[in-house]
Amino acid sequence: MAGPRVVIIGAGVVGAALADEVSARGWTEVTVVDQGPLPATGGSSSHAPGLVFQTNSSKTMTELARYTVEKFCSLDVDGEPCFLQVGGLEVATTPERLAELRRRHGWITAWGVEGRLLSPEECVERHPLVDREKILGGLLVPTDGLAKAVVAVEAQIRRAGERGVRFLARHEVLDIRQSQGRVTGVVTDRGELDADIVVCCAGIWGPRIARMVGMDLPLTPLAHQLAWTGPIPALAGQRQEAVRPILRHQDADLYYRDRFEGLGIGYYGHRPMPVAADDILSVDEADRMPSVLKFTQEDFEPAWAETRSLLPATGEAKVEEGINGLFSFTTDNFPLLGEFAQVRGFWVAEAVWVTHSAGVGRAMAEWLVDGSCSSFDLHECDVNRFEPHQLAPEYVLARDCRNFVEVYDILHPLQPSGDPRPIRTSPFHTRQQEHGAFFLEANGWERPQWYEANASLVEGRNIPTPNEWAARFWSPIVGAEAQVTRERVALYDMTALKRLEVSGPGAADFLERLVTGKVAKSVGSVTYTLLLDHDGSLRSDVTVARLAPGRFQVGANGNLDLDWFTRHLPADGSVQVRDITPGTCCVGLWGPLAREVLQPLTEADFSSEGLKYFRAKHAYIGSVPVTAMRLSYVGELGWELYTTVDQGLKLWDTLWAAVEPLGGIVAGRGAFNSLRLEKGYRSFGTDMTYEHDPYEAGVGFAVRLDKGDFVGKAALERRKTDVRRKLTCLTIDDPRSVVMGKEPVYDGDRPVGYVTSAAYGYTIGKGIAYAWLPTELAEPGTTVHIGYFDQRVEAVVAEEPLFDPAMSRLRG
Repeated sequence: MAGPRVVIIGAGVVGAALADEVSARGWTEVTVVDQGPLPATGGSSSHAPGLVFQTNSSKTMTELARYTVEKFCSLDVDGEPCFLQVGGLEVATTPERLAELRRRHGWITAWGVEGRLLSPEECVERHPLVDREKILGGLLVPTDGLAKAVVAVEAQIRRAGERGVRFLARHEVLDIRQSQGRVTGVVTDRGELDADIVVCCAGIWGPRIARMVGMDLPLTPLAHQLAWTGPIPALAGQRQEAVRPILRHQDADLYYRDRFEGLGIGYYGHRPMPVAADDILSVDEADRMPSVLKFTQEDFEPAWAETRSLLPATGEAKVEEGINGLFSFTTDNFPLLGEFAQVRGFWVAEAVWVTHSAGVGRAMAEWLVDGSCSSFDLHECDVNRFEPHQLAPEYVLARDCRNFVEVYDILHPLQPSGDPRPIRTSPFHTRQQEHGAFFLEANGWERPQWYEANASLVEGRNIPTPNEWAARFWSPIVGAEAQVTRERVALYDMTALKRLEVSGPGAADFLERLVTGKVAKSVGSVTYTLLLDHDGSLRSDVTVARLAPGRFQVGANGNLDLDWFTRHLPADGSVQVRDITPGTCCVGLWGPLAREVLQPLTEADFSSEGLKYFRAKHAYIGSVPVTAMRLSYVGELGWELYTTVDQGLKLWDTLWAAVEPLGGIVAGRGAFNSLRLEKGYRSFGTDMTYEHDPYEAGVGFAVRLDKGDFVGKAALERRKTDVRRKLTCLTIDDPRSVVMGKEPVYDGDRPVGYVTSAAYGYTIGKGIAYAWLPTELAEPGTTVHIGYFDQRVEAVVAEEPLFDPAMSRLRG
C-alpha cells in the first residue's frame, strides 16, 4: 500500500527516523521538507554532541533510547558507523550522588538494560583521565555510546529514499492548509504540497509551525554550552574518534566525550538561556547554523575549572572552540507526541533528543499506521496530556528553565516542581492552611500530604520511621491519619481528581461503546469500568455515575481521558463532553463513623439501604446541594461529596463541625495512598499503563464481555488466555524497608520485574509494594527480593486485598 499523503516537516534525527520507519511499514506517499540542506539541516541534530545515556527513571524513555541504540548500531553510511558503542560512565563525587547511582542502577535493571556499579579504581581503569581521589564510584552501562547524528540522518534518509520517500531541502514552511477541521496541505516558499497527514518534527522551530494550526506547543528552546578542547598530551596519538566511555559528572552538571586527541565538554550549570522560537534565525540568515549561538566564555569558566579538577590531564590543554547550542525543553521533561486535538491530521513529534530519536520514529510510525503504538507506552509523552494552565507561556517558560537547572539534580519522587506555585487551589485551601497542611502538587493542585494539626495523634501509636530516602516528604503524622481514618472518620480533599460530564440523548450509547462495563443502568448507578485501546490494552480506569437519563459524571485520570472521549464523539452532536473539574470540588468523608457525621446533617436517607454501595444521589448537606456517591478508595464506609466551587467552603465547614466532636480529623494524601494500597486499589499511570491489559493488571472484573461491542473488545477476547505477567501484591516485614517505586524485583539474582506503587500499611503493620512479576512467581507465599539502593529487601507475595477482603466495612 502507498498509504495516505504524508508531509513531515523537519529532516533532523526525528524526521528522518519517522520517514524511515513509516516507509518500512508500507507508507511511501511521504515527503519530508526542511528549510536547510541535507543531511546537516541546521537544527539541533546538526550540532548535537551525540551522547546517548539510556538510564532514565521512565521505563518508556529508557526503552526509546534502547531502540535508538540498537537501530543506530545497525546503520552506517559507506562504512562510517552511526553509533560508537564505547559505553557510558557516570561518576559520583559525593555520598549523595553515589546513592543516586545505586538508585539509577536499579532503574536500568528494572527496565532490562545491563549496567554495573564500579569502584573508583574500576572507573579509572575505564576512563584513565579521571582523578581517582575525586570520585567515590560510578555506574557503567556498556551499551551506551556516541550517536553520530548527522550520519544517522543520512543513513535513514537513504533507506527511506530507496522506498520512494521524497526529501525536499531548502523548502521553508510558510503555512499549513486546513479545511473542515483537517489538514489538507503544506505551503512552502517553493510551492504547495497536498497532505492528508502533516507531522511536525521541526524541533526548536516546533512552536512556530504548530501555531500555524492554532496549537500552543509547550516547548522552550534553551541554549546549552558545548566546548571542544585542543589536543590533550595524555591523548596524543589517538586515531580513533572515541575509545573511552562517554562520561557524566552530574555533581557539577558536566559531561564529556572523546574527539580524537581532545575532548568535548557539555555544561548545564550555567544560567538558563531561553530563546523564543520566533527569534531563531532561518538557515539563510544564520552565519553558521540557526541552532548555534555565540559561546559565552564567562558562563563556561566554572565548568573549565571543575574539568581540570576532575580530569587533571586537561590542565595542559585549552578550550579552542565552543557554542551555545539550542535544545528543546518541556515542562515535565517528556517529548510531545501525538495528534493535535483541534485539527485532525496534524501530528507532532517534538522535544525529542538524539538519545530517543529512533525510538520515537518507530513509536510514531506504529501510531500512524496501526492506530496505536504497541512497542512503547506513550501515556507520559502524549501531547494532549496538559491542562490549560500548563500551556500558559509564563508557566511553560518558568518550568522549562527550572528543568534545565535541575537536569542533573537528585530529585525525590515526591519532590514538587517548584514555581510557579500555587496555581490551583480547592475552596478548602484556607482551612487546610489553618490545619497546618503540608502541600505537594498534583497536576497544578495544591494537595495536602498531611496536616500538622494532627501531630498530637502520633503519641502512643506504633508508627515506624522508614529509611532516610522514604522519610523525605513524610511525617509520622501520615501514619496517625491513616489509623484514625480506620478507627473513626476523616475528611479528604479529592478536588484534584478529574471530573467530566457526558450528556445528551446519545450519551448512554456513547459510553457503552467506549467502556468495558455496563453503564446504561438506572439513574443513580455508579460503575467502575475501563477504557481500552483498539488493541485491547488499557487506556484508563474510570467511574461512571448516571445522574440523569441523559447525563453522566465520569471520574477520570486526566486530560488524556477527556481527549479520548472527545475524539470518539459522534458527528451528529447527540453527545457533549465537558470538563467540570474547575467549577466543582469534592470531599471524601470516610471511616466507620462517617454515617454518624453525615446523617444528622441531611433529610436524605444515607442508611445502607437508602444509598447502597456504588450508588449516587442528590441531597442537601445542611444548606449545600451535593451529589453524593457511595465510593471509597480507602476501603471504609463513606461518600464522595461533590458540590460547586462557590459552595465548597460551606460544605467543608459543615462537615468539619460534625467531624470534630466525634474525634475525626482532616487527612492527607500520604494516608490515602497507604490505605488504598491496603485495599488493593490500582492507580492508573503508575500501577497500570497503556502497555498492560485488564487481566494482567487484576481489573478483569471490570470487563463485561457479555455486553454489546465496545472499543478493544475483539482484541481483548484474544488476550484473555495469554496472561504471562501479573500486577502482584508484595508485603515487607521490615518496617524501615519502605520502597518508593520503580525498583527492580529479583528471583535470586535474576531480575524479574519492577515495583509500581509502595507505602507502609499502618493498619496491617507491614510494608506494601505492588510489582509486575511473571505469572509463575505471582503465587501467594513466593519470596522475592526488591533492589533498593545497595540493599536487597525481602518481600513475600500476598493474597489481596490485604484489608477487609469480605468488603464488610465498605458495605456497612
